[in-house]
Amino acid sequence: MHVFQVGAEQFGELDALPEALPTSGYLWIATTRREFEVQVAALQAALHRWAGSGLFDPHVSDLLNNQLPSHYDYTSWYDILVFRRLAAGGGADASFVDESQGTLGSARRALHAIDTSPVGFALFDKVLITVHPTGCQVLAFFIERLKGQARGADTRGSARTPTTPADLMLRMVNHMVDSYLELRRLLTRQLGYLQQELFSPRSRYDTWEVLLESRNTLHLLEDTCEDQRSAIVEWIDAIDEWPEVTEPADRRERELLRVRSRDVLEHIERVLSHVRRLESSSEAAVQMYFAAQSNRTNAIMRTLTVLTAIFLPLNLVTGFFGMNFEGLPLIHSARGFWVIFGVMLLVGIGLSVFFWRKRYIGTSH
Repeated sequence: MHVFQVGAEQFGELDALPEALPTSGYLWIATTRREFEVQVAALQAALHRWAGSGLFDPHVSDLLNNQLPSHYDYTSWYDILVFRRLAAGGGADASFVDESQGTLGSARRALHAIDTSPVGFALFDKVLITVHPTGCQVLAFFIERLKGQARGADTRGSARTPTTPADLMLRMVNHMVDSYLELRRLLTRQLGYLQQELFSPRSRYDTWEVLLESRNTLHLLEDTCEDQRSAIVEWIDAIDEWPEVTEPADRRERELLRVRSRDVLEHIERVLSHVRRLESSSEAAVQMYFAAQSNRTNAIMRTLTVLTAIFLPLNLVTGFFGMNFEGLPLIHSARGFWVIFGVMLLVGIGLSVFFWRKRYIGTSH
């Protein structure tokens, strides 16, 4: 568990939970889900000293739940936000780099390597508790970023250290939403490859199954984005219900929180819009695939029907002259076979030319 003291111009890590809150700045307690479960008793005792109340048991369960969707809740002492991140899992992008020379199984593995683990936030007046999955890149990114800002060496994004726990929380949420850009590139490239394979003449007939899997993955991402949007909308509504402040600095900070919250919501809307476009594209590709298969089946049946129509009169001629009667013409003639053969050849060629001119056989466009 990491305990940081964050201020306007300072950022430092503490060895343990302090006995009292700092006079300036606030505390950021960052922990993994397993560490939070082990040290929840000590953290609850510290929260009672600092804020007069710890986390309620249902909220502790929410922070420990790895399957919980994004949602927002609040009490008189603190706010709870659970936000599921969207990111490519370990090795997902690398497994897809060589898709042009790989197999369709690599695309299937990449589609299943999407990480939607939840990150939990418990927001007090001067304390922010964040609960991350193991190996969370968001946690490592913000620790390094805040250290760089404290040294004055970080020029990425805003150079101002977050002055309130809510400000830091919104920056982390915004970073998680923006990380979807990498996932968006991965999904777009995967779907493009799958569609090419789907309509390739050499593709296996089970290719559509992978595309159906990608469509199901996009359904999951759409549900995740909608939960994210609902959580942020509820957070924005909660900000509007906070008590009014009179100090100009506090009013400016409040407006900055609203601006950051609306910015996060706008980014989520863009993510949701792109997911729906990809979902529509995959749906259209599936429908086009089945339409192409139906058209191919119709073309095969048309060719077989034309061949049947060509050979039907020839079978009639051979069947007629195969009857066991003595009085049939040309039966006893030496030229009878060649005459009948020539007639059958002319009939076959004539019917073939007729059907070709009607575009019943050959390449049609």
